[in-house]
Amino acid sequence: MSDLIFGLDTFGDVPEDDAGRPVSYAAAIRQVVAEAVLADDLGVDVLALGEHHRPEYAVSTPETVLAGIATRTSRIRLGSGVTVLSSDDPVRVFQRFATVDALSQGRAEVILGRGSFTESFPLFGYDLADYDALFEEKLDLFVKLLDEQPVTWTGTMRPPLDRADVFPKTASGRLTTWVGVGGSPQSVVRTARHGLPLMLAIIGGRPQRFAPYLDLYRRAAEQYGTTAHPVGMHSPGFVADTDDAARAVFWPHYRVIRDRIGALRGWPPVTRAEFDAEVEHGSLYIGSPETVARKIAGAVRALGVGRFDLIYTAGAQPVSARLRAVELYGSKVLPMVRDLLAG
Repeated sequence: MSDLIFGLDTFGDVPEDDAGRPVSYAAAIRQVVAEAVLADDLGVDVLALGEHHRPEYAVSTPETVLAGIATRTSRIRLGSGVTVLSSDDPVRVFQRFATVDALSQGRAEVILGRGSFTESFPLFGYDLADYDALFEEKLDLFVKLLDEQPVTWTGTMRPPLDRADVFPKTASGRLTTWVGVGGSPQSVVRTARHGLPLMLAIIGGRPQRFAPYLDLYRRAAEQYGTTAHPVGMHSPGFVADTDDAARAVFWPHYRVIRDRIGALRGWPPVTRAEFDAEVEHGSLYIGSPETVARKIAGAVRALGVGRFDLIYTAGAQPVSARLRAVELYGSKVLPMVRDLLAG
């Protein structure tokens, strides 16, 4: 279990200051950088930034923030979580992350996804009716770009390429690339077909229910003759000094963002009982370092994943509480998880 990877993910939620006032978008972005520097100091393996185009979130271009973080850190891997490839251009995505890779001396990676939010499609002039076709075609092109050789490619969603050479190249010759999947078997199979690592977004319910997806990924890779890489998972959570403190900080802000998103998707308002049940039995990793460590170790054992990322922001949790959560995750939770899995 010594080769397990542990990360932190954030969508750049706009936090509150300690007086309960929302900070500016600029301050929110700088806050993410400060948390990344702390995570790097504490030995967290990877930081992933999500892409959103909504008022609750400050990070719309993860690679730009990652480039800034690259110049202030030395060891932590820097990735997206996810880059919405469907509404972006694969060539530009590759170029931007290859640039982050240069600035970080080889620490960049990208997690590609279709995105659980759709604001980027009208914003950048894409038709939601093409949701599936856009990702399928653009992923196909991106995989070809990973060879870092001149590319000839034809599709229906963007102009063709004829022996196009793309720069900059990475020093290693290969940009680490994952595909983020939220629960579609077709997406799992597609990831295996391309021979890419799979990152599962497990944001509700018992993680064990995703075991069939890991089995499907491995069987599909065998069928296609590709490599079945260690699978990753990411789930939301929050760490504080005690269980009660973690729930008290997390719940009110989580309820606001959960109900705001739920109203757009036809979900009923979340109740405190549902929240507590998800903390105790589902995929919210909230509590003291001991509680969170035991729960992470249990999920890693149950699924046999090779990477676990904690989404440590969900709403406007205060700046000081977020920094404390990162501190506790790196200094206490991860050593405990590794000890539990070693035992």
